[in-house]
Amino acid sequence: MRKLLIYAEQGFTVAALLIYSGAILTLVLSGGAGQDEVVEYDSSLIRIIFFLIYAITLLLIVLRWKKTLYVFVLSKDIFLYSLVMLAVVSITWSFEPSTTLKNSFTLISSSLFGLYFVSRYSLKQQLYLLAWTFGIVIVLSFIFALALPKYGIQSDLGKPLWRGVFTHKNGLGGRMVTSSIVFFILGYQIQRRSWLFWGGFSLSILLLLLAGSTSSVFNLLILILAFFAFQIWRWPYQVIVPTLIMMATISQSLYFWLSNNAGVLLNSIGKDTTLTGRTDLWPLVIDMIWKHPWIGYGYGGFWQGWDGESAYVWLNAGWTPNHPHNGYLNICLDLGLLGLGLFLLGFWRSYMQGFAWVRSSNTALDIWPLMQMTYIFLASLTESTLLESNSLTWILYVAASFSVRMRHERKIKS
Repeated sequence: MRKLLIYAEQGFTVAALLIYSGAILTLVLSGGAGQDEVVEYDSSLIRIIFFLIYAITLLLIVLRWKKTLYVFVLSKDIFLYSLVMLAVVSITWSFEPSTTLKNSFTLISSSLFGLYFVSRYSLKQQLYLLAWTFGIVIVLSFIFALALPKYGIQSDLGKPLWRGVFTHKNGLGGRMVTSSIVFFILGYQIQRRSWLFWGGFSLSILLLLLAGSTSSVFNLLILILAFFAFQIWRWPYQVIVPTLIMMATISQSLYFWLSNNAGVLLNSIGKDTTLTGRTDLWPLVIDMIWKHPWIGYGYGGFWQGWDGESAYVWLNAGWTPNHPHNGYLNICLDLGLLGLGLFLLGFWRSYMQGFAWVRSSNTALDIWPLMQMTYIFLASLTESTLLESNSLTWILYVAASFSVRMRHERKIKS
């Protein structure tokens, strides 16, 4: 009976991670609509499913309240707590209080799932559950693209590109970056049946290429290099220093080369120098940020279409984005420079503690939190999922932050 309950809980965790990843539900309910199609559909099923996830998560936390409270108190992640609380209290100045109230509730619920995830499962178990989740995503993405191309192929971008079980090809690309890293770390560390993990890694890269998400391909290449760079951090100091100097020199040379040849490089891979309109959008967003620089427009209070402050951006941009395609600008819109400062301070502290963790450990599994935070930093330069509620990105950031904070505090106490 106890084993059955454990399997049931793991099944719930995988199902919740799948839903939080943004897979399947919205794509199916919208009838496979393209990015420029305005389709109204009944989202009550999505709300019911998320409510069930919130309720079950809260129940599991209550059942293990001592362990959960231990993790919550031990981590002392004051910047993370303050950021979430700022989102909640922003209802008092929000330009759309009802949206802020709803989004704040879902942000708290998502954060609680991240807390549950890290307090219930070891790092190895977390990676195994993520591997199961992404394994399901990979299989279903192939099924949707090959057997149900109306859903699995995005054909409104000039050429057909795979989106699998997501509403946009960048959604598939972004998730496959995380999937690739999960399978790469497991394949690198676990010898038993490692072919399964390397198979998952290969299929993740294949889907990434079929999605045609250029930024995701670059992010994955950087992350693979970062993985081996983090391994170097474990070497003796007398070897680390000259190695890091050499890497810094090479990186600086590449930076100057890319700065001078960015246009040629982007054109060679079929991209324009505006990064698909992003560089034209960002100045307009910054204009609006400076109108309310310190505390923003309230969590979720800015992007309200033609009826909200986003009308200025829509009118001048010539298209109708629902986010600024930059996670840091999105935080500034929602919670101002105060919110961005809280996030950056918390991120920096957790990142440095992640380095300390890697330095004192000897397995590839222990690099996962640092890899995940690195990916979030990179992806947030062109995407806006950084502080997004009901998002796998935010949940994994919360889990990574708690993981390194717990290890740091335990090391201090020992």
